[in-house]
Amino acid sequence: MKAFILRFAAAALALLAAGSAGAAEFERNIMTGGPTGTYIQIGRDIAGLGAQCGLTLNVVESAGSLENFIGVRKRRNTQFGIVQSDVLEYLKTFEAGDAEVQDAVRGVRIMFPLYNEEVHVLASADIAGVKDLAGKKVAIGVKDSGTFLTASLVLDILQVKAAERLPLNPDQALPKLLAGEIDAFFYVAGAPASLFANAEIDAERFHLLPITEAPLLATYTKATIPAGTYGFQADAVDLVAVKAVLMTYDYDPDRNAYHRESCDTVSDFSSLILSGLGTLKETGHPKWKTVDLTALPPGWQVGTCVKAGMALDYTPHCVSQPEPADTSGNDEYLDLLKRRLQE
Repeated sequence: MKAFILRFAAAALALLAAGSAGAAEFERNIMTGGPTGTYIQIGRDIAGLGAQCGLTLNVVESAGSLENFIGVRKRRNTQFGIVQSDVLEYLKTFEAGDAEVQDAVRGVRIMFPLYNEEVHVLASADIAGVKDLAGKKVAIGVKDSGTFLTASLVLDILQVKAAERLPLNPDQALPKLLAGEIDAFFYVAGAPASLFANAEIDAERFHLLPITEAPLLATYTKATIPAGTYGFQADAVDLVAVKAVLMTYDYDPDRNAYHRESCDTVSDFSSLILSGLGTLKETGHPKWKTVDLTALPPGWQVGTCVKAGMALDYTPHCVSQPEPADTSGNDEYLDLLKRRLQE
């Protein structure tokens, strides 16, 4: 019996020690997207910055914007998510009666804007603009996808009543459009989108719709797809883009230990991204080259923990000391960024 008690005590101590070791580093997660998409690659780049100073950031696959938004609000130890900037307007519009959702909307914050994703609408040549989609068969993406979110919002803002809104992914919608089974489809993707670049699309029968309606500019930014971006597109097309943003939550470090640790995490990675942006542009996903951290989309507020990490005297809680980032020549940019984020 004595030997059993000693073995039990030893096992208990081992478990306790293992638990203490496991709790040594606070868990951090970023919600991204599918395994081959841009979001997950951007997430891995950010995690790489953390790894350089010994901070582990787990990159989590997801279905996209809506799941990421909910994840940051509901999933334990999930401080970051990459989402389309219009997710806020979508939730305010389509979930206006849900008090829990609206409470969540009030608590989310932007960490940094990332890159633009252009709103492509490929349509039959006889359709001149988005408003001419009234009475037509339009594919808007599968439910809860980023394309579905944006297409639903654009059509509602412009009060366009399509004959049918079909829940088809863009790769499903393209052959149906070419076969004349639908009239148009939405696809939100950074140009050039490989779906269009690799497809045989007859320029006599199909074109990208211009999207220039003023009511959309309260939510979206102006963008242009240059002439010749796609084989069927001889002229430049003016349209709108939705910004991919890195979102977080407005943690209160005085509330409890979890909020305090999460706020430190947000501040740490704000500082690391700010100082490491040059490295990200050089060695990360090509989309980093288009990132302008001052280009805040409409409707988003910057988190207090983000601003704390941008202070000149802020030092991340690194476990190991990273190589100092070369920020020479960035003084004017950093000053502009700080002024922009503090507006």
